Amino acid sequence: MTVGPRPISLAGLRQGVDPDPRFTLANERTYLAWIRTALALIAAALALEAFGGTVVPTTIRLPAAITILIGAVLVVGLALWRWLRIEIALRRRQSLPLPGSIVVVALLVAGAGSTAIVVLIR
Repeated sequence: MTVGPRPISLAGLRQGVDPDPRFTLANERTYLAWIRTALALIAAALALEAFGGTVVPTTIRLPAAITILIGAVLVVGLALWRWLRIEIALRRRQSLPLPGSIVVVALLVAGAGSTAIVVLIR
């Protein structure tokens, strides 16, 4: 018999035992913080497109805004994936998974910030 991580699926939410509600609610608050980050990225992309017209040429502005929007969609997906993995681990009384997706979010926010710096300097 092979011992290893079980696959992640919605069925995993019906397995194991109900965790302490405080942990489930903390997981949910973290998920919502990720969603707020995605909304902030969307707002940054829209602001760049709406207000960067006189400062940043379209050849730079449009690809940057689209990249930030794609990043926001990616953050939403990562947030759901992370919430699900943690909720299942809590129900199975397992160690929490490592937060590898934090690197992706850090790069996206740094990219959005770098774009803002370029817009402000020009």
